[in-house]
Amino acid sequence: MRVAIVTGAARGIGAVTAQRLAADGMKVAVVDLDEQSCQATVDEIRKNGGEAVAVGADVSDTDAVAAAVDRVAEQLGAPTVLVNNAGVIRDNLLFKMTDSDWDSVISVHLRGAFLMTRAAQAHMTQAKYGRIVNLSSTSALGNRGQANYAAAKAGLQGFTKTLAIELGPFGVTANAVAPGFIVTEMTAATAARVGVDFEQFQAARAAETPVRRVGYPADIAHTISFLVSEGAGFVTGQVVYVAGGPRG
Repeated sequence: MRVAIVTGAARGIGAVTAQRLAADGMKVAVVDLDEQSCQATVDEIRKNGGEAVAVGADVSDTDAVAAAVDRVAEQLGAPTVLVNNAGVIRDNLLFKMTDSDWDSVISVHLRGAFLMTRAAQAHMTQAKYGRIVNLSSTSALGNRGQANYAAAKAGLQGFTKTLAIELGPFGVTANAVAPGFIVTEMTAATAARVGVDFEQFQAARAAETPVRRVGYPADIAHTISFLVSEGAGFVTGQVVYVAGGPRG
C-alpha cells in the first residue's frame, strides 16, 4: 500500500485530496501547520475505512520538515507520494506589498515545496518509485495584486520540470496542477477583502469560464489522483491547468 503525504490538508483542496487518495487505497499523512486542525480530515478518512495520521509541521522549517517525514515513515511506512499543496496568500498591489507579504508567500509555497520534496525524495529514490504533484495556479500567468503569489506559483512550475528531469531516472514523476477559480475558504476571503458577496463573486467568475461554472476541490483532487496513480508513470514534467478552459 502506497503512503502519501499531503500538505495543507486541514481544509480545502488539501483535505479533499487527502480523502481522495485514501479512497484510492493509500495511507495518508495529513500535514498542516496546526496538527489539531488536521484531525477532521483524518477522522473523515478513518470513518470511510482508510488509514491516516495527522502531522503538524511548518513546511518552511527545515528541521520540522525532516521530523515530519521521518514520523510519517515510522508510523505509516516510506512515503512515495507527495502532494505539495500548503500555501498562504498575502495579496496587495506592488507598491503596498511589504517585505513580509513577499517573504511569507515565497517561503511557504516555494521553500516549503523544496524542503518537503528534498526530504521525501530520499524514500522515493530508494524505492525506485515516486509521484510528486505541486500545486501551481492560473495566477502563475499573472494576476493583479498577487506579485508574490504569481511568482511563487510560476516558480513551482520550473521547480516541477527540473524535478522531472533529475528524478525521472529513479522512477519518480513530478507534475504540477494549476487550478483556476476554486471555491474554498481562501477564495471566500478574497471576495470579502474586495467587498463582494461570495455568491456574486462566483457567478462573475463562472460567466467568464468556458464551461460556465466555478471549480471545486474535488475537481483538483480527481486530477491529482490520476497523476499519482500507477498508470501515470509516463506523464512527468507537465503543468495541467484545471481551470474550466485553456490556459498556459
